[in-house]
Amino acid sequence: MSSLSATRRTRPPTTAGESRQPPSRSAVPAVRLDGAEARIGGRVVWSEVSIDIAPGEFAAILGPNGSGKTTLLRVLLGELALARGTASVLGRPPGAEKSQIGYLPQRRHFDGGTPIRGIDLVRLGLDGARWGLPLRRSGAERVDEVLELVGAGRYAARPIGALSGGEQQRLLIAQALVSQPRLLILDEPLDSLDLPNQSAVTALLERICREQQVTVLLVAHDVNPLLSYLDRVVYFGAGQAVVGAPAQVITAETLSRLYGVPVEVLQTADGRLVVVGLPEAPAHHTDRHAHH
Repeated sequence: MSSLSATRRTRPPTTAGESRQPPSRSAVPAVRLDGAEARIGGRVVWSEVSIDIAPGEFAAILGPNGSGKTTLLRVLLGELALARGTASVLGRPPGAEKSQIGYLPQRRHFDGGTPIRGIDLVRLGLDGARWGLPLRRSGAERVDEVLELVGAGRYAARPIGALSGGEQQRLLIAQALVSQPRLLILDEPLDSLDLPNQSAVTALLERICREQQVTVLLVAHDVNPLLSYLDRVVYFGAGQAVVGAPAQVITAETLSRLYGVPVEVLQTADGRLVVVGLPEAPAHHTDRHAHH
């Protein structure tokens, strides 16, 4: 059973009752599902799911393994059609605005002998960019800009295989950002990172969300490193999803129902929420390998 508190963060934490002034919800939603049902191989993964994420929000997709987190990403990317209900991404049908989406798939591993430099990896995120070909000046400037944004400029010229996991992840985030997307989707970007790097990457993503006005949608297993940074939570379990602000969704009653085991949610003296009793993730993630 896991019991982890949120680690050190770069800004004061948000208390359970405090509003962080989320972006206006009057604009066309960045992501919307209404009465949605997803099926794989004739089996219902989840149903009656309604989601509304505003532009510029930082949202997390959470839930037990196999609950349908990756299925949602496939729907939003236009790879899987809904069995029922409707979905829109940036105001259009899923898949219609792919050029406006930065996507970071589940963590790639680079062995020590991988020769491609970090800066070349980022360049591959530009439309039409090919490793080894010179970029137009505007493209080169954009690469430098995102490297500075994610704090990777000092090691971007080194081979990717020689960098730490946290450094590699910053470069992969830069690659997803270099095309200036309006929506950034990240599938388990904290997986395999230690707690300090989980906290650092989460803080980085929140800063990108605020400063660049990019909607961030992040899939994760452990809620604790994320809680004080989020505007919205989409929590899957038991074939359904609960959606809302973290303090509304992260409750003992809701999580115990979704996981089917007793889960406690504690509030610390400084107002942080800490989730205790979540089942440990198995070595192989069902969502990853079964695509649901």
